[in-house]
Order: sequence, then C-alpha cells, then structure tokens
Amino acid sequence: MRDVVAGLRLLGRGAGIVLRSRRLLLLGAVPALFTTVLLLGGLVTLVAFLDEIAAILTPFADDWSAGLRTAVRVMAGVAVFVAAGFIGVVTFTALTLLIGGPFYEYLSETVEDGLGGVADAVEVSWPALFLRGLRDSVLLVTVSVLCTGPLLIAGFLPLIGQTVIPVVVACVGGWVLALELVGVPFHRRGLRLGDRHRALRRRPGLTLGVGVPAYLLCAIPFAAIVVMPMAVAGSTLLAREVLGARVTR
Repeated sequence: MRDVVAGLRLLGRGAGIVLRSRRLLLLGAVPALFTTVLLLGGLVTLVAFLDEIAAILTPFADDWSAGLRTAVRVMAGVAVFVAAGFIGVVTFTALTLLIGGPFYEYLSETVEDGLGGVADAVEVSWPALFLRGLRDSVLLVTVSVLCTGPLLIAGFLPLIGQTVIPVVVACVGGWVLALELVGVPFHRRGLRLGDRHRALRRRPGLTLGVGVPAYLLCAIPFAAIVVMPMAVAGSTLLAREVLGARVTR
C-alpha cells in the first residue's frame, strides 16, 4: 500500500512539473487533442450501433421474454462499451505517443534534465524511435484486446461483474498504460519492452499508483488532453525510481 501511495505522489509531482510550465503543457496537449477527437468519433459511432451489436452477441435471447431479453442485451451493451473504453484508453496512449513522439521525448528529457539528466544516454533517431514505438504499441494493444475477452465475459456474472471486474479492468489498463508511458525514458537508456516489464514488475504497487489513476483520468473525454503530459512526466519519474535513479526535488 505504501508503494501505491508513492506512485500517486510521483504522478502528482509530474502534474506539478507540467502545470508550472505552460510550454510543456501545450506541447503535450496538442497530440492528445488530435487523438481524442479521432477516438471520440469512433466511440460515438459505436454507441449509435450498440443495440445492433448487443443483438448480434446474444442470438440465444431472441426467443426469450421481452423483459429478460432486454436485460441481457443491456448487460451485453454495457460490457461492449466498457471493453471499448478499456481498449480505447490503451489505444489512445499508443496513438498519442506515436503521433507526438518528438513532443513527449522533449517533455521527458526536460523532466530528467531537471533531476540531473541521464548518464550515458543513448541517442535514438526519431524514425527509429517511431518504428520501435509502433512495434511495442501493436504488441501492447494486442495483449490488451486478449485480456478484454475474458473480462467481457466475466462482466455478465451477477455482482462480480459490477464490482470486482471493473477493478480488475482498471488495474490491467493501468499496468499496460504505465508500460507504454515509460517507453521514452527506457529507450533513452537503450532498454526495450521486456526490460520495462521486468523493471515495473519489481515495484507493482508503485506502477499501479501511477498507471491506474492515469488510466481512469484518460478515460474521461477531453480530460486526457491535459492528463497525458502529466502522465508522461509522472511516468518519467516512475522510470527513474524503478531503475534505481534517485528522484529528488
């Protein structure tokens, strides 16, 4: 529990760094704004066809009574919407980091320079960073989709589907989000996706303390525009912490 609180503090410190610099806030908000508009359009389209999708997923309820059929299809629609939101947040982060790669690289470097910089930093060209980030993002989004299937089914379970499953969704989403967000500081040290996972796994509470609130805030339309640069700054502090670099004021 102590590590979870420490993670929340790291995210708060990242927010403070960004809010004190209008330039960093604007740099981080521009790519997030573009991605928000893009994904919000997709979510609106999904809502417009949600009834049809719920009916396709529950053909077994066609001959049931009207009340029971409606209840099952409402649950199916809610589960689809939650799953789409889960995938959407992870996809949002992946797309935003890809689109705004140079912006977030600059933001992360600024945060680290203020903390003493990185010894023996590896210089990676933007095209190489983009291709590496694209590969990692495809892998992480695929993992997220595979995780969503069982959670979608579990969402139909009485009581558990409305209590435990949302917590599990938030934890899984927060973990994947943290894996994506620490990409820039890890790449600067010449480390890959596997290195990220191993490093974060050593401090699960700290990772969830940063990732889960960032995930939940990014799920709020348009809030993600401001949250994204804060989350990048907080995740840069997280990367330094799990890699053993002392985080000082």
